[in-house]
Amino acid sequence: MEFGASMFFTDYSMTPAALGRALEERGFESVWAPEHSHIPLSRKSPWPGGGELPKRYYDCMDPFVCLTAAAMATTKLKLGTGVCLVNQRDPIQTAKLVASLDQISSGRFLFGIGVGWNQDEMENHGTAFDTRAKLTRERIEAMKEIWTKSKAEYHGEFVNFDPMMAWPKPVQKPHPPILVGGAFPQGARRAIRYGDGWIPIAGRAPLNEALDKFRHMAAEAGRDPASLPITAFGAAENRDEIRRFRDLGVARAVVSLDSDREDKILPILDRWAELIREG
Repeated sequence: MEFGASMFFTDYSMTPAALGRALEERGFESVWAPEHSHIPLSRKSPWPGGGELPKRYYDCMDPFVCLTAAAMATTKLKLGTGVCLVNQRDPIQTAKLVASLDQISSGRFLFGIGVGWNQDEMENHGTAFDTRAKLTRERIEAMKEIWTKSKAEYHGEFVNFDPMMAWPKPVQKPHPPILVGGAFPQGARRAIRYGDGWIPIAGRAPLNEALDKFRHMAAEAGRDPASLPITAFGAAENRDEIRRFRDLGVARAVVSLDSDREDKILPILDRWAELIREG
C-alpha cells in the first residue's frame, strides 16, 4: 500500500514545494491538492463533513499551480488533484492543463476528480446542480478524446465540439489515471463507468462493506476490480487502521493535513514516516 498526503494550500500553509520535498524524503508516494474556486456566502447544500465549513475552503490556491510547484521540487513524488471539480472547468482548457502537468512532471500526474457538493459554487460557474454528474462524465469523455487523438471531436448533450487539434498529449498512455471521488454508491458507479480507480472518504461509511459491493459491481459491469485501485482519503494516524486498509486491498491511503506551516506539519510527517517504514 502506498501513502499520500493532502493539503489545502493557502498563503498561510506550507508551500507546495516544501511539502512535496518533505513527503518525498519521508517515503510518501503522492501529494494531493483539493479545489474550490471560491465559496459563496449563501449555502444551499451543507458541507458533507458536517458543521461549519473550515476557513481553508475559502482560501485554497489553484491545484494545478500548486502541483506544478511540487513537481519542480521533486523527482519521484506523484501529483494528484484531490479532487478537481471538472463541472466547474472548461474541458478543452482542462485537458491542456492535465497534459501539460503530466509532461512537466514526466508522467507523475494523478487526475482525481469529483462532481462537487456546493450548489451555490457550481451555479456561479453556470453549472446546474441536478445535471452536474452527467456534465462531469461528458467532460471527462471529451478530454479522453483530446488526449488520445490527433483530431478530436465530441458531441454530447453538454459538451460539443467539431474536429480540432490540441497538444501536448500526456506522457502517460492513454492518459493519466482518472480516479473518481465520491460516496457509495454514486461515486462507485461513476468510477466503474469511466474511471481508473475510486476515491472513497474513510470514516463516512463502513469501508469494508463499500469495497466489497464496489468490487462486485465492477465485475458485474465487466470490469476487472483489480484495474480499479482504491485511494482512501482521510486515513487516521493509527497502525491498526493502516493494517486494516491494507487487508481490505486499499492501494493508497491519503492523510489529510491542516493548512499549517512546517513547525506543525513536519512532526506529523515524521510520525507517519515511522508507520510507513514499519509496513
